[in-house]
Amino acid sequence: MWTIILLILSNLFMTVAWYGHLKDHRASPLWLVVLVSWGIAFFEYCLQVPANRLGAARGFSTAELKTIQEAITLVVFTGFSTLYLGETFRWNYAVGFAFVAVGALFVFKPW
Repeated sequence: MWTIILLILSNLFMTVAWYGHLKDHRASPLWLVVLVSWGIAFFEYCLQVPANRLGAARGFSTAELKTIQEAITLVVFTGFSTLYLGETFRWNYAVGFAFVAVGALFVFKPW
């Protein structure tokens, strides 16, 4: 459970680092945006690395950890882009994300 919680928190930080500047800081110098993003991403790494360690210790493979992280990323990104950036979530995004979810099922199915 801690693996999932830490991955959700790390994704919140990374989503803000990657996309947060697109709302109110498009005119800011790129070098400044990069430095601020790196500063935010530091906290993402402080959560992501322990999440992966805990997950590996609990038996998740690296492919499973990456798949969990990507699924969480899509959920966090969807909420962030609609709620913070005010973008519309379109049907084709849902279809594309559903294909990613089907891919995740293949990773977790014991063959």
